Amino acid sequence: MGAVTNWAGNVSFASELQRPRTIEELQELVAAAEKVRVLGTGHSFNRIADSTGTLVSVADLPTVIDVGDRGVTVSAGLRYGEITAALQAQGLALHNLGSLPHISVAGACSTGTHGSGDTNGPLADAVNAISFVDASGELVTLTRDDPDFAGSVISLGALGVTVSMTLDVQPSYQISQVVYDGLPVERLGADFAEVMGSAYSVSAFTDWVDPDVMVWRKRRELTAPDPEWLGATLADGPRHPIKVMPADYATQQGGVAGPWNERLPHFRLEFTPSNGDELQSEYFVPRERAAEAFDVLRALGNQFAPVIQVSEVRTIAADDLWLSPSQSRDTVALHFTWVQDEAVVRPVVAALEEALAPLDARPHWGKVFAADAATLAERYPKVKDFVALAAKYDPTGKFRNEYLDTFLPIG
Repeated sequence: MGAVTNWAGNVSFASELQRPRTIEELQELVAAAEKVRVLGTGHSFNRIADSTGTLVSVADLPTVIDVGDRGVTVSAGLRYGEITAALQAQGLALHNLGSLPHISVAGACSTGTHGSGDTNGPLADAVNAISFVDASGELVTLTRDDPDFAGSVISLGALGVTVSMTLDVQPSYQISQVVYDGLPVERLGADFAEVMGSAYSVSAFTDWVDPDVMVWRKRRELTAPDPEWLGATLADGPRHPIKVMPADYATQQGGVAGPWNERLPHFRLEFTPSNGDELQSEYFVPRERAAEAFDVLRALGNQFAPVIQVSEVRTIAADDLWLSPSQSRDTVALHFTWVQDEAVVRPVVAALEEALAPLDARPHWGKVFAADAATLAERYPKVKDFVALAAKYDPTGKFRNEYLDTFLPIG
C-alpha cells in the first residue's frame, strides 16, 4: 500500500488509514485509540488532518441521503456531487456550493469552505444538525438550538469524528453561467458592488498583474446576457479559471440554463481531479475594505508573478459560526493558487499576510498561511471559546495534533 497523501501531494501522512464500515466500528476504534484525526477528500494544503496516532476515513460508512422535516441528513464522507445529484432528482437544492463538487460534506464544512454570493453564507451555514463521535466513543448530536452548535460545525476535527450532517434545503432552481473577458482591473474595486451583485454567485479571476479581469457570473435570471458590461465583453467560448488551461472540465457556460448542481461549481463532477500541481492560500477581509485590499494586491503583483497561477475574488454573507472566515461580517474572499514549491511560495505568503494585516485579514484554516496563534486569536474572536468547547468533548486531547497545538493551543 502506497503512502497516503493529500490531493495536492504536498503532505504525506505517516499513519495507516483506517476505514470503518459502521458507526459502531468507528465508535470502538475512537474509544480505543490514543490519538485520532480524520482525513476527508484531502483538499487541505497543510497538516490539519495529520496524526501521530490513528488516521480515519468515514467514506466507507453507510450511505445516507435522507430528506426529512429538518432538511436532508447525509453521511459525512459523501462528496457534494453525490448529495446534490440526489437532491436535484427530488426537486430540491442547497443554497451554495464550492468550486469543486468532489469535496466531502464534513471536510468542507469543518474547514470553512464557502462558495460565492453576496447573500450566500458559507457551506457550513446550511448545517442545522451535526452528529459526531466524541473522545469517549459516544455519539453526540447537536442542533441549531444547542448553545454548543455554533462552535461545532467549523470544528477543524477538534471535537470528534463527524458521521452525519443535516442541511437546509430549498426548491430546485436553474442557473445560467456566463463569462466576461477583459473587465478593467480598476473597475473591480471602483464598481465592486455592481460586479459582485451582478449574479447569484460571482467569481473574478486575475493574477494582479494583468490589467484585465475575467468574471464568471452564475445567474438565476435566465435572460440573455449583455454582450458588453462595465468595459468587459462576453466570452466567445468556454473558459478555465487559469487562462492557459483548456476548459474541457469546466461546468457549462455560454448562458445555457441548467440545474443548480451542474452550474454553481466551477468544475464537472464526472471529471475527477488528479493530484493538483499547486498550493493554495486564502484570506478573508471585511467587505467594506475590498477596494483597499485590491490596491494592496496590485502593489504586490510583481512578487506574485513567479509563483501565482491564478487568484479568485468572491463574496460571502455574514454568519454566526465561531471559526467561520465570515463570522459576524460580510466578507470578501481572496484566493490564491500557487505553483507547488513551498520554498518559494512561503516568503510570498508571509509578505502577503503582512500587507493585508491592517485589513484584519483572516487566513483559511485548511490552506497555506504564515499567521501564528496570537494572530489567529485576534482575527477570529471566538477562538478562546472554541478551545474550551473542544476540551469539553475531548478532555484528554485525543483529537489534538501538532496543527491544533500550534495554532489553537490550550491555555
